[in-house]
Parts: sequence; C-alpha cells; structure tokens
Amino acid sequence: MKRRKFITFLGGAVAALFTVHVPSTILAQDGADWVTGFPRQPVHVAAWPADRKVAVSFALFVEEFGFGQGPVFRPDLASRSPDLVNEAFRQYSIDWGNARVGRLFKELDAPLTVVLNAEFPGKHPSAWKEFRAIQPNAPIIAHGMNNTNRMLPLGRGITAQKAYIRETLDLIARTTGVRPTGWSSPSVYSNADTMQAIAAEGITYTIDQMDSDISRLQTPEGSLVLLPYPVVAIDMGQHLARMKSPAEIETLWLDYVLELANEARADPARGATTVVIGIHPFVVGTPDGAAAMRRVLLRLKKDDKVWLTDTDATLKAAGLK
Repeated sequence: MKRRKFITFLGGAVAALFTVHVPSTILAQDGADWVTGFPRQPVHVAAWPADRKVAVSFALFVEEFGFGQGPVFRPDLASRSPDLVNEAFRQYSIDWGNARVGRLFKELDAPLTVVLNAEFPGKHPSAWKEFRAIQPNAPIIAHGMNNTNRMLPLGRGITAQKAYIRETLDLIARTTGVRPTGWSSPSVYSNADTMQAIAAEGITYTIDQMDSDISRLQTPEGSLVLLPYPVVAIDMGQHLARMKSPAEIETLWLDYVLELANEARADPARGATTVVIGIHPFVVGTPDGAAAMRRVLLRLKKDDKVWLTDTDATLKAAGLK
C-alpha cells in the first residue's frame, strides 16, 4: 500500500467508524451481530477484583510496515524519494518508542498487552529482544502478518483467511514462544468471514468489534469473546487523522475512563465496564508522548473504581478464560 493511499485509507476508515449508525437493539448486544449475522449476547460482570468497576487495558501495537510504507506524519513530504522525514517518524517508533513504552509500564507496575504483527520479531530482532526483555510476560494478541502489504485476504473466501490466520499464529509462536489466543485484524480491517475463520484457528477473543462492552459471539466454528476497543480512544486515529497532541489525547483518555468511574459511583448497582485502549509507539513512545502516558497511568491508579489490567486478566476475572 502506497503512503498516500495509507493515510487516505486511515482517514476514511476512522470517519466511517464515527458515522456508522447502529440501532439501539444492536447496541444492547442482544441478538444478531451487525457484521456477521451470528448470535451475540452480552457478558454481564457485576464488579472487577477489589470491587473495581472499570477495567482498563492499554494495548501497545508493535507493528511492521516496511520501508517507504506506513503512517505518515508529514503528508506534504510524502512524495519525496526517499522520504526521510516520514521514514524517520516510523523508524523512531521501532528503535526507541516500543522500548520506552515498555519501560514506562514496568516502572509504574502497570499491566500492558502487546498487539503484534507476526513479521516484526523477524524483521527487527534486536528491537524485539530488547522490548520482550522489558515486558516478558505481557500477553500477546496476534495482529496479522504486517500492516501494509500482507493484511487479511478479504474477498478471497474463508479458506484463504483461515490459512492466513494460521500462518500468522505459527510465525508468532516460532519467534516468541507464545501462540496467541487473541486477535486484532491489521488496520482493524476484517469482514463477515473473519470471526468464523479466527475461531476455527483457535482464537478465543478479539478486539475487532468496537461498538460495545464485553459480549460473546457464537460462530459455526465456536464462540468468541469480543472485548471493546472503542475507536474514539485509539491514539493513532486521534494523532494522525485528527492532529491531536499527546497532551490532548491524555485529556480524552482521562475523561473517557473517569466518566465511566463516575457513572459507577452514581449507580452502585450498575454492572462493571471494560475498555481496551490502543496505543502506538510513534504517539506515546516519544518523550512527550511518554510524559502524557505517565500522567494518565498515575491518575488512573488513584481512582478506586478503576482497575488497570491486561486482556488476559480481564478474561480470567470475567470467568471467560
């Protein structure tokens, strides 16, 4: 995928996610899933450990784009060859950003989930080795092969998707020693076949569904837990598509999570809620981005209704793993 096409696609995808109208019966998560048509039911959780009411998992996307491809910080320079400015933006995240985020979460004793392109450890072995030494136990969610030219084979049938998913899981298992049971489609780009295909290949949960709290999807190949991954909270879309600074994203994150905590205080009988927040090393892996991330983590740690966790622990606490 060319750089101009990538940023155009990113902006269009984010805009589409903001403008989709979903009927209230679907938002209630009870009935047929609006993407697949499969049965989907909510998973009710009364409270998280220590009577917390809001489970927050920060998920770091460790991604492979390839030279000359991927996110563009300066679209006005993207036609250059070589495009040193935007290439440096991406390379910094690989060489410095991932490790900085890993160190920050370790320092603050905050759980972290890793969303991993299968090609990353092989393409950047030193960077992956450094990061994994810092975060050896962070759960890994499979994120396809890469985020540009080896994404899901959409439109080629469920058999092709199963083969792609199997290849992704096999490669991650070989290079990390972990075979993931969680899935995130590259660039959040999947279709009605994907949920059935990932269930067939042993995936038990996904963050692809972005419209709800925890629910369970029943596919012909088995059930999947859908963890909520709200589009408005993803730093990449806010930073690149909407040009928000890390400090502005910090405010958004705190408002989002603390309002959920306030709702829980106002109505103690209200069920617990969940949010998986996507973070990227070219946003929170810079010094200013890490400073904003630090303030967010420290503030959330002080709230007695917020549980900082990872996706695996969330599933276990909900009785789903």
